[in-house]
Amino acid sequence: VCDELEDVMEEGGNIVDYHGCDFFPERWFDCVVVLQTDNSVLYDRLSKRGYKDSKLSNNVECEIFQILLEEAKESYAEDKVVALKSDTIEDISRNVATLTDWIRNWSIPV
Repeated sequence: VCDELEDVMEEGGNIVDYHGCDFFPERWFDCVVVLQTDNSVLYDRLSKRGYKDSKLSNNVECEIFQILLEEAKESYAEDKVVALKSDTIEDISRNVATLTDWIRNWSIPV
């Protein structure tokens, strides 16, 4: 994956959506966002998608133990890692607005 993305990522200005981050080079990112969801909300979402019990359990356990947030904090400078709540449509809309504002206001060091 990294070999395929290397040239594009070196150009900058990219957003990467992935369910893990520990193998991406830190130099690629100015900000790492981890979306978090309450376990009951997550369970209901994944059940509606038809996830099997083992996959449901795995995802809920990962959320309980904040595996992705911890992985991000261990892989990148802590000031680059931001956790955003993603339980409701309102949360999602607010997250989109927040990220859009960040991108609009981003300044490239000269």
